[in-house]
Amino acid sequence: MTAAAVRRWLAPVVLGALALLGWQLFVQVSGVKPYLLPAPSAIWTQLVTVWPLVWRSALATGTNVLVGLLLGALGAVGAALLAARSRVVDALMSPTAAAVAVMPIVALAPALNTMFGTTTTTPRRLIVAVVVFAPVFVNTLRGLRQVLPVHRDLLRAYAATPGQLARTVTVPGALPYLFTGLRIASSTGVIAAIVAEYFGGLQNGLGSRITAAASNSAYARAWAFVVGAIALGLVFYLVTLAAEHAVARRQGAA
Repeated sequence: MTAAAVRRWLAPVVLGALALLGWQLFVQVSGVKPYLLPAPSAIWTQLVTVWPLVWRSALATGTNVLVGLLLGALGAVGAALLAARSRVVDALMSPTAAAVAVMPIVALAPALNTMFGTTTTTPRRLIVAVVVFAPVFVNTLRGLRQVLPVHRDLLRAYAATPGQLARTVTVPGALPYLFTGLRIASSTGVIAAIVAEYFGGLQNGLGSRITAAASNSAYARAWAFVVGAIALGLVFYLVTLAAEHAVARRQGAA
């Protein structure tokens, strides 16, 4: 690891450590009640104790996020490709994406649970797909429109087919915008999946565990599952970021 990379990672690590230390000292000195704010040491103890359950819950929630992310992203990219080629589709899809972006999960989750039942993960995955759709669609469509007309005209002068034009110019130029949307969607998708678990259904995810622990006054344990949720969100974000860097390096090498 280079010195620049060490400096880049050292600052947030030091800041996080200082924040945890300040949190611990504040709880000990002020005597704040555990149900208001548990100490980091108590949260860590619970995290170690229930780690197998945190891991299983993170896997359940993460699977829902992954499936929903793939469904929403594929649908958004397909819709963006159609909207970029047709003004009629654009006029239909852009308002739809805006409406989807403001759709409240608290209203959607109970409705989908009623439609598909509470013994299946389908409602949660659909909620993630709905939340993912808007940022990926908007950013991908913006990227598809960034291609300079002179580039299109040049390829058309060489008798390039629409597929060749998309493969060599349009899609590569839109990839940075697509990954921007995916980075946003990967984090919001985790949040959506956890929030959706508050509204019934299978009791196997992080959101369900947080609710159960809090209702039983096990506040430090609830925070331990919150730590698992934070870690899950970081995993999805970092994997998306790594994929973006890999694609960028491959394009640069090509």
